[in-house]
Amino acid sequence: MNADAKALAASFDLEKLTPEFYDNPYPTYRALRENEPVKRLRNGTVFLTRYDDLVTTYKNTKAFSSDKKREFAPKYGDTPLYEHHTTSLVFNDPPSHTRVRRLIMGALSPRAIASMEADLIKLVDRLLDAIAAKGSCELIEDFAASIPIEVIGNLLDVPHDERGPLRDWSLAILGALEPVVSPEAAARGNKAVTDFLAYLATLVARRRQKPGNPERDVLTRLIHGEGNGEENGERLTEKELLHNCIFLLNAGHETTTNLIGNGLVALDRHPDQKQRLIDNPDMIKTAVEEMLRYESSNQLGNRMTTERVELGGVMLEAGTSVTLCIGAANRDPTQFPDPESFDIARTPNRHLAFATGAHQCAGMALARLEGAIAISRFLTRFPNYAVSGPPVRGGRVRFRGFLSVPCSIG
Repeated sequence: MNADAKALAASFDLEKLTPEFYDNPYPTYRALRENEPVKRLRNGTVFLTRYDDLVTTYKNTKAFSSDKKREFAPKYGDTPLYEHHTTSLVFNDPPSHTRVRRLIMGALSPRAIASMEADLIKLVDRLLDAIAAKGSCELIEDFAASIPIEVIGNLLDVPHDERGPLRDWSLAILGALEPVVSPEAAARGNKAVTDFLAYLATLVARRRQKPGNPERDVLTRLIHGEGNGEENGERLTEKELLHNCIFLLNAGHETTTNLIGNGLVALDRHPDQKQRLIDNPDMIKTAVEEMLRYESSNQLGNRMTTERVELGGVMLEAGTSVTLCIGAANRDPTQFPDPESFDIARTPNRHLAFATGAHQCAGMALARLEGAIAISRFLTRFPNYAVSGPPVRGGRVRFRGFLSVPCSIG
């Protein structure tokens, strides 16, 4: 077993992954963590799998940069994808990151998120009514994917009859973040950015003419910025505004879809934990945290070293591209006792599903609320639900989730 694990770690190549890896990457992550936790890949990048190494990287923003201009220039060339992924919040360093994050966080205040709960419950219950009427469901299309699109659509106050393309745009843009991007995937991603920007330009123009309530409408708040329009207030440029609206949809869409889908599938595969949650519905908060840890929606992050730095006993030269494996760190036994087990009461649970440090997910409170309401109400309504056929994985390494999950509702 030890020799097999060493061989598995030695042969790991992020650019040549097997179908078995996509189905279950965790044995590979464990082999890497135990044998080559700071793994030098053939393309010159470094792959990290230990919890402590990820925390060190996240918190040292000076030595480990989030700016992706150097990394993405050869990957995307002079394209809409390059412009988008080097303008959005997540792929920038302070002070640009700090300024944009402050504006977005102002629109996602605890009070603003609390005010969304009633509408979120109504949305979830409508979806559950439709599933009950149908008598079965496709868990992703009928439920998990429908929730974050509506929530982010409401945040930006996108008219309901204009939300049709949002999911496909988001999937195409995020799909181009995979380690290997085919020409077809790149073309889809670039078209999605172009079409999305064109749509947002008209939406922003309409909102400038007729502003919404900045307490509930994130787009109005981002347009107005800070300082109530005064010259010394912070405002986004037009390019920053449009690309960060795309970022808001993308950041809150596929990851939350995956949280809900992964969580309900994990409960189905662990009937003892499912029954435990049915018997103790007040455990939903710790259950959601365990779902985030056990099957992290976002499995990979990236940084670039800005100086010569030591990490995990390995010296990295300036300009080294570093991949942070969140999925591996969240199963590190030095941080999580019995990490391969799914325990909805696990505490403490300091997982890295939302990263940590300056780039900790700006929408994590909203994601937690969506996950808790969606999963708890689905379980209450359909306690005998069961996965009724082989689930289809999304075929991605960065974003781990399902494309489809056939489900009976009992």
